[in-house]
Amino acid sequence: MEKDLLIPEPGHFLFTSESVTSGHPDKLCDYISDSILDACLAKDPNAKVACESAVKNSICMVFGEITVDGEINFEQTARQAIKEIGYTSTDVGMDYKTATIIVAIDKQSPDIAQGVHLNKSEEDVGAGDQGLMIGYASDETESLMPLTHDLCGKLVRRLEQCRK
Repeated sequence: MEKDLLIPEPGHFLFTSESVTSGHPDKLCDYISDSILDACLAKDPNAKVACESAVKNSICMVFGEITVDGEINFEQTARQAIKEIGYTSTDVGMDYKTATIIVAIDKQSPDIAQGVHLNKSEEDVGAGDQGLMIGYASDETESLMPLTHDLCGKLVRRLEQCRK
């Protein structure tokens, strides 16, 4: 009888990985938020940026708390990011020129600033409320990443090459 590859043997577990290409809404949102962060840091290396993005069809929302010394055109930055990913027509899901961009950005909360960086030595500077990474190094691959993650990344990179 052929062994079922989806059912792990006793004492073993099934480990899978997922990765998405740049056109996926999650990656698009990450790219928009990263582009806004880059624009803020280019203007002010000491900018404090907590930026989130959400997209659905031809609507993009950019929101969060940002304190930056200088003016940033958040809408223009979001449109440029959408264009760079390749959303240049409603035929592909979104057109950067006609998409509705909703911006809701406030200055960083004084409570967050106090808890993270105000009046703190460099050793005591903390992180905000975003980001949790769980992982481990493995000797199954040259990249020291788990095999499923390594293979997943290679597949996505090849898909991106084919798409472009």
